[in-house]
Amino acid sequence: MDQSSRYADLSLKEENLLAGGNHVLVAYTMKPKAGYGYLEAAAHFAAESSTGTNVEVSTTDDFTKGVDALVYHIDEAKELMKIAYPVDLFDRNIIDGRAMIVSFLTLAIGNNQGMGDIAYAKMLDFYVPPKYLRLFDGPSKDISDLWRILGRPVVNGGYIAGTIIKPKLGLRPEPFAHAAYQFWLGGDFIKNDEPQGNQVFSPMRKTIPLVYDAMKRAMDETGEAKLFSANITADDHSEMIARGEFILEAFGPDADKVAFLVDGYVGGPGMVTTARRYFPNQYLHYHRAGHGAVTSPSAKRGYTAFVLAKMARMQGASGIHVGTMGYGKMEGEASDKNIAYMIERDSADGPFFHQEWQGMKPTTPIISGGMNALRLPGFFENLGHANVINTSGGGSYGHIDSPAAGAISLRQAYECWKSGADPIEFAKEHREFARAFESFPGDADKLYPGWREKLGVHK
Repeated sequence: MDQSSRYADLSLKEENLLAGGNHVLVAYTMKPKAGYGYLEAAAHFAAESSTGTNVEVSTTDDFTKGVDALVYHIDEAKELMKIAYPVDLFDRNIIDGRAMIVSFLTLAIGNNQGMGDIAYAKMLDFYVPPKYLRLFDGPSKDISDLWRILGRPVVNGGYIAGTIIKPKLGLRPEPFAHAAYQFWLGGDFIKNDEPQGNQVFSPMRKTIPLVYDAMKRAMDETGEAKLFSANITADDHSEMIARGEFILEAFGPDADKVAFLVDGYVGGPGMVTTARRYFPNQYLHYHRAGHGAVTSPSAKRGYTAFVLAKMARMQGASGIHVGTMGYGKMEGEASDKNIAYMIERDSADGPFFHQEWQGMKPTTPIISGGMNALRLPGFFENLGHANVINTSGGGSYGHIDSPAAGAISLRQAYECWKSGADPIEFAKEHREFARAFESFPGDADKLYPGWREKLGVHK
């Protein structure tokens, strides 16, 4: 059934929809299956995403038609369509009237992903009007809170050198805590890797107190504050809360130095919101493990990493992993910096829509995945700043001297970029950074040809 007469209106102007402030606008790449017209398929997509069915039904009235999702732009050659969703379509909490990402996803990426006339469709960008944006929690803590704990300026406090305990699984409590201590002697921030939690060989009730002891010893030795991001991911919200409360009790007077990590993609919006609302005094660290199943450029369905990050800020993530923008081991491009800009700025351009955040707290870009000191100067130069958290696992524990030296090399890479120094010349005066060249010779050969001769290193 061709529903384009009801669920499409190509006379609508985007500037008028934006000015009206009553619609969420969504841009998709979409391709119909053979035999279906583009506008016909797009209208069916909008119908399935809102008030429609495959047939005319007796229960539809004029009010119902007033909340139809409408296709307002198509470009068949580019496989692009844009749909306007009336804000009133989306579900609200009965306890406080707040909005929920679950409802947005249920409509905008719901049954339409399995429609028989759609070859594929993927969400590329979306715009949220001010009155709807105000109904989302947003972050309760941001990077300025971490800078304050670390004794730094709360504006442009700079790079936070972090790591991930490696190996990601297989360490018993004592080696785990010792690995944390070794890094904290040189660095700022340690996070659990996404699967670490309460394994039988490293139960949380034994591991966490040892980690706190390691933190205290490192703080005493260095005279610096340290930060730990603890994984509270679980299927059961009560289990999440129990983990969080135990961790805060274990860290006692240093509970402000604890962030809570949640696997937000596999756990879902409910997990993120539970952590955000139950623990508003903790930095909420969104790990996106598994997201590539839908966000990878090779995936034709779902939504992009940009969309995921934007939703994470709305949900209340204090920080989210955003990849390495082509500078690490993970899939990505230098142009992915627009993801960082969208979540950290109050006004930013997406691929299709400009978003004003209305003062909502920012979400920190967390850089992880094959980074080390040699890759950081180029990364910072591409991004244009270094107000990020970087969790370098191999980049720290793979340093030829020690994890502490690896952490110091990361900090020195930041100082090198900040000062505008030539990395080779900088390395001559900074041992840990210099030793990173020997620690990661493959990267050194690629990024700094001739480094051996310049630094006097012989094979």
